[in-house]
Amino acid sequence: MSETERWQSRLRAARVGLPVWARDRPERCVYRSNATGTWEIHAWDRSTDTHRQVTRRPNGTLTGTIDPSGRWLWWFADTDGDEFGVWMRRPFDGETDEPAVPGLEPAYPAGLALGADGLAVIGRTGRAGSEVQLCRDGADPVTLYQHREDAQVVALSADDSLVAIGHSEHGDSRHPALRVLAVDGSTVAELWDGAGLGLKGFGFAPVPGDPRLLVEHERRGRPELLVWDTVSGAQRELVLDLPGETGADWYPTGDALLISHSHHARDELYRYDLTSGQLTRIPTPRGTIGSATVRAAAVRPDGSIEFAWSSAAEPHVIRSTAGHVVLAPPGPAAPPSVPVEDAWIEGPGGPVHALISKPRGGAAPYPCVFEVHGGPTGYDADAFDPLVAAWVDHGFAVVQVNYRGSTGYGSAWRDAIEGRPGLTEFEDVKAVRDWAVATGLADPEQLVLAGRSWGGYLTLLGLGLHPGDWTVGISNAPVADYLTAYQDEMEALKAYDRSLFGGSPEEVPERYLASSPLSYVESVSVPVLVIAGENDPRCPIRQIDNYVHRLAELGKEHEVYRYDAGHGSLVAAERVRHLAATIGFARKHLGMS
Repeated sequence: MSETERWQSRLRAARVGLPVWARDRPERCVYRSNATGTWEIHAWDRSTDTHRQVTRRPNGTLTGTIDPSGRWLWWFADTDGDEFGVWMRRPFDGETDEPAVPGLEPAYPAGLALGADGLAVIGRTGRAGSEVQLCRDGADPVTLYQHREDAQVVALSADDSLVAIGHSEHGDSRHPALRVLAVDGSTVAELWDGAGLGLKGFGFAPVPGDPRLLVEHERRGRPELLVWDTVSGAQRELVLDLPGETGADWYPTGDALLISHSHHARDELYRYDLTSGQLTRIPTPRGTIGSATVRAAAVRPDGSIEFAWSSAAEPHVIRSTAGHVVLAPPGPAAPPSVPVEDAWIEGPGGPVHALISKPRGGAAPYPCVFEVHGGPTGYDADAFDPLVAAWVDHGFAVVQVNYRGSTGYGSAWRDAIEGRPGLTEFEDVKAVRDWAVATGLADPEQLVLAGRSWGGYLTLLGLGLHPGDWTVGISNAPVADYLTAYQDEMEALKAYDRSLFGGSPEEVPERYLASSPLSYVESVSVPVLVIAGENDPRCPIRQIDNYVHRLAELGKEHEVYRYDAGHGSLVAAERVRHLAATIGFARKHLGMS
């Protein structure tokens, strides 16, 4: 297989996501798959092993779920990836879609919780702020909550009597508080740990009448767990003898928790018995379970655990602790890649963790790509990435940096960027860049700076701040002009930016200007490729156009690739074109083609 066939086959290979099943009919499942070449929602009846594609849309469908009864499949209908739309539904065995809540106007989604007998709690954001709607079949929606600041639906209790929401009425959406409401809208309980300390709800105990909510707190400098009785107010902090950060989900009986533990870019699973306090390791391969944003694992009614797993070398697979592959997509599997190596580099804010992927042939110093992750509250892990694998196939070493701002290294590391976003992160990227050159890993004449989303933003910022450090820049879906981006982005991101910068552009304009790539565009001295979606609500097209137009005015060498979708594409053929443009641009300007 040629290197072209190899990297393209990884993007074209069919994948599936972790199935979500109906609480009361667990044989009925919904999952995402790109088996048709586009990510769409699929239904699976395990009792007959019957699979059906539910959605068929030109630019794909990202979000779908199933109600507890197993009667209804829900999916979110936006327009060409703009993330603005309405919830649709269809019967599990049916073929006809209908608006899930007729008459509810389109909005940006802010959480969904489904109950029995057609009950739905729908979070929405728009120009007026956030709202939570209580919706029942045959009745008009009722506004359960409304506020100008950002809020999200967290969960609905098993008996459909309590609704948990995360909110930032205190003005900081990066560190939300929790509120529990009765379905009549009255407040049952409040939980807030104060300024700079966030709370995240995972879900109510899966037992009718049980008001306990599983919560992530950061009272001791890192995400940890507590169980909150939202009626009595009692809190039970779970102090686990684990070095990293933890998330969790309930076992179906409500007497134990499935713990997901992340430490130094790898994941583990544990069972925690709430009665005895015993913590038991669940054997899983070394690598990553789920991702920073995708559901990692869940407990089946029989006690087995299904989880999404990969490593840098091995492609994604849905496994079960019962010893089998849960759901295998059709067609050939994606070709494997190389294992990742760890490096710790001293940075201005402390040791920085970097992941290194080296090509199989050749010798150092390598042509080297710094692939900067998005977020900023994301992280690079020992997980399979077709983009990294493609660079390696073409003879590049790849460096991924978990800069300050990344999750997985404690609250102080994550929050160190506040008030000075972009500038702080790139200090860490530069420290790793200088280490890679000094140690002979990277050829200083063949250094590519690349990234997507927040990583694309950091790419443009770094090209302007340190133009002599890089040979080529490739920025995908970036923030390029922060003042204009704030004007055009979705409302939840405006709230996020106010929390990140310490105010709006009107309140702290100097911070936005200091952190905006447009402020440094005159200094850019290397060829730049910019990739952008026409319908992106997160990194809107107008602010990217402003940056590109300025590059043109200054006579800077650049190319632009625009596509008809949002913050990335769900279509495999489009992703192949993105990657072909990316690697082709780098090779051309490094004299490798």
